[in-house]
Amino acid sequence: MKKTLLLALALLCAQARADIVLRDDTRTEVRLAAPARRIVSLAPNITEVLYAADAGDKLVGTVEFSDYPVAAKKLPRVGSYARIDIEAVAALKPDLVLAWDSGNPPAGVAQLRKLGIPVFVTEPKTLNDIPRDIERYGRLAGTETTSLRAADEFRRKLAALHDRYAGRKPVRMFYEVWDEPLMTVNGKQIISDVIRLCGGVNVFADLPALAPTVSVEAVLAANPDAIIAGGMGERNAGWLEPWKKWPRLKATAQGNLFFIDPNLLQRHTPRLLDGAEQLCAVLEQARNKR
Repeated sequence: MKKTLLLALALLCAQARADIVLRDDTRTEVRLAAPARRIVSLAPNITEVLYAADAGDKLVGTVEFSDYPVAAKKLPRVGSYARIDIEAVAALKPDLVLAWDSGNPPAGVAQLRKLGIPVFVTEPKTLNDIPRDIERYGRLAGTETTSLRAADEFRRKLAALHDRYAGRKPVRMFYEVWDEPLMTVNGKQIISDVIRLCGGVNVFADLPALAPTVSVEAVLAANPDAIIAGGMGERNAGWLEPWKKWPRLKATAQGNLFFIDPNLLQRHTPRLLDGAEQLCAVLEQARNKR
């Protein structure tokens, strides 16, 4: 009897050690009995980071616009990040769903949890959160060795950029997320962390919303030294043309109207450092025109 009890206790202890327990960015504890083998991603940026963590082969579904890397294009779709198809997610029988706090509807996340599906919610707000997520996804998917290397490489490149641009004279800038309505980011959004890295100053950093709507008049009043357009593709480079109607605007007068591929700045992924390199370079151009 005593041996049986000891054996049972030993098995329970072994099981407890095997469990993967992590708190997500909503402070919710997520527990897995073993590394996830069937993962559904509810955002393009999450999909990309999963591949960076060497867990792409664990993905069984994702949402629209998950187009990087190329392998992600072949995954089944479960709606968009803003409109989750709950039935489609459930049909894939995932043992883990990865969600985006500010992008996915809370009701959808709650519904998935009611179905008994573990949901890990993330909300990266700084550049340092990206390697953190690579490591966490590697832990959840059982690819820790590779994910740790990828995270370390990101931190090395980030440190190099910081050392290169630290102490540069500030450049006041406006980042145009969308044109109609005219939208930008505040100081708590991750793009502003990139702006700070490059020695830039977001002229709308103090606004309360992460992605606030602003007016043309507000931009003219802020009178930034540079304007960078984003959007959803290269066609949005045309968004810079309307600013040329305002010759007294510093950004226009000094020729500091720039476009950067939004996939490199508006996704919370390792490619954000590629966008950072481009942003730092154009702000250096603006800096040198003074």
